[in-house]
Amino acid sequence: MASRIPTLDITRFDTDREAFVAELGAAYREWGFAGICNHGIPQAKIDAAYDVFKAFFALPEETKKRYHVPGGGGARGYTPFGVETAKDSKHFDLKEFWHIGREIPDDSKYREVMPPNLWPEEVPGFREHGYGLYQALDQLGSRVLSALALHIGLPENYFADKTDSGNSILRPIHYPPITADDIPNVRAGAHEDINLITLLVGASAAGLEVKSKQGEWVPFTSDADTIVVNIGDMLQRLTNHVYPSTTHRVVNPPGEEARKPRYSVPFFLHPNPDFLIDVLPSTITADNPSRYPEPITAQGYLEERLREIKLK
Repeated sequence: MASRIPTLDITRFDTDREAFVAELGAAYREWGFAGICNHGIPQAKIDAAYDVFKAFFALPEETKKRYHVPGGGGARGYTPFGVETAKDSKHFDLKEFWHIGREIPDDSKYREVMPPNLWPEEVPGFREHGYGLYQALDQLGSRVLSALALHIGLPENYFADKTDSGNSILRPIHYPPITADDIPNVRAGAHEDINLITLLVGASAAGLEVKSKQGEWVPFTSDADTIVVNIGDMLQRLTNHVYPSTTHRVVNPPGEEARKPRYSVPFFLHPNPDFLIDVLPSTITADNPSRYPEPITAQGYLEERLREIKLK
């Protein structure tokens, strides 16, 4: 079943561009999801980041909570277990996480909405390896967006100056072992992502499921060297639903597997805060009239959605 969601070799963007762009665009039109292999991010870089993230989550609860920013909407630092709740869900997700954002100068016009990062002093190398992975995924995401721009008839560099100061987030997540069998909560309730695209690197266990257009849940466990990239709501809105933001979830594993922790690290690629999300003319047709006559800024949209998932 998992093979139904395609995995594509991104080196073909340089060697076989037209075919790659067509295949990638088709995958996203159908699934809103694709695997990307041969992405060029060394496994050692990914492993080093995972090691520091695991070291942080292993710290005592009171130490971790020192890095929680009350009223900050989880924008930077630590968000404890039992806070985030999928939209329309009665039960909170079974996870705790950390947010790394873009490093920008204090005199940046975006400083007010993009606070400085926090770095846990108890974990040596956290900043170096965490931000190193942030930058690598930011560059890979830009390549994916270049291919998607070409697929919908835009210049290859269309997104470059619209995401170069994007409020993008790297989110190391820890799903602790599940010790009871009859809980109503799941590791991550059914949801869609808020941003342009999400890049998910090295989920350490099965559990990700994607909802097909026919309404069935399709497990998508990728190979170790594959990064899963999916469409978020901002890109769905910008492209007038040409690229769907597909519902997905992380289910609790059966039996003994549930007693093991799960780690994953998604990178949520956002546009610059003042980017106006306005339906692209090239995506409006007689069959697909504009669904969003009113544009909205990326920051306005983000804040609206954070309230829905109880982070604000």
